Amino acid sequence: MVMTFANTALDLGNFLSYLSRRQEVVASNIANADTPGYKTRDLPPPQAFSDLLHESSLGAEEISGLPARNDGNNVSMDREARILAENTLRFNLASQMIKGEIRDLKSAITEGR
Repeated sequence: MVMTFANTALDLGNFLSYLSRRQEVVASNIANADTPGYKTRDLPPPQAFSDLLHESSLGAEEISGLPARNDGNNVSMDREARILAENTLRFNLASQMIKGEIRDLKSAITEGR
């Protein structure tokens, strides 16, 4: 049980770190929505939880294929708002999963007394 908890908690913790980094990138996009020539950036999504261990060094990448305005800026506030909402839902879900893991671990410890 403890080994499962440690692995799950590590995976979820790494996922929360990824979501926090992505939130920062989206906030940067929003902050630069009026900067001429600014290109929208994002973090590549992980293929699996195990990929998160190796993605800490990955930086944000420019997103191609988005329509640009006359000033060359391609930030879409609708896209950024959608990503923020999705990110918040994922963060809340992962947080609840970690709380459940901790609750299960506490229960196993107290029942073993």
